[in-house]
Amino acid sequence: MTFCACLPSLAALFISLMLTAPNYCRYRAVTSAYYRGALGALLVYDITRRQSFDHIPRWLDELRAHADKNIVIMLVGNKSDLEEQRAVSTEDAKEFAEKENLFFLETSALQATNVEGAFQTVLTEIFKIHSKKNMISEPKSNGAAPAMPGKKVLVAGPAQEIPKSKCCSSM
Repeated sequence: MTFCACLPSLAALFISLMLTAPNYCRYRAVTSAYYRGALGALLVYDITRRQSFDHIPRWLDELRAHADKNIVIMLVGNKSDLEEQRAVSTEDAKEFAEKENLFFLETSALQATNVEGAFQTVLTEIFKIHSKKNMISEPKSNGAAPAMPGKKVLVAGPAQEIPKSKCCSSM
C-alpha cells in the first residue's frame, strides 16, 4: 500500500478518535502541537451523530487559535452511505460551512465516496495559496513574475539542435 493510499484512512481515523467525547480530554493536550505549521485541516463529523457535529465549533475555534491564519479548512460529513440514519442535515452543515468560510463535502469512508476529493480539494487550495504567497514575496525588480526554482530545459523545435554537453560528446 502506498503512502498516499493509506493517508485518507489514517487521517480519518485520527480525526475520528479526537472527536469522540471520551477521548477529547486525552487528545486535547497534544492537539495544539499538531496545529503548528499545518497548512490544511479536515474537520470530520458523523452525519448519524448530532453530537459530533455540535463539537465542530469548539474544534474550529481551537484550530483557528493555534494554526496559521491562512490554513485551509474543510468540513466533512462522513457516513453518507447511512442516509436513513442521518441526524445532521446537509443543509445545516452547508449553512455552517458558509458562515465559517469553510469548504464542505459529504463522504462515505465505507464506500470510498468523495474521500479522495476532500483531500484533493484541500491540497489544491493549499497550493493556490502558497503559489500566490511565493509570487508576492519574491517579486522581480522589473515587475515580472518570479522565476520558479529549477533547471532550464531546452526543447528542440523543428530545424533546431540541442547543444550536446561534455558527457554526451562521445555519442
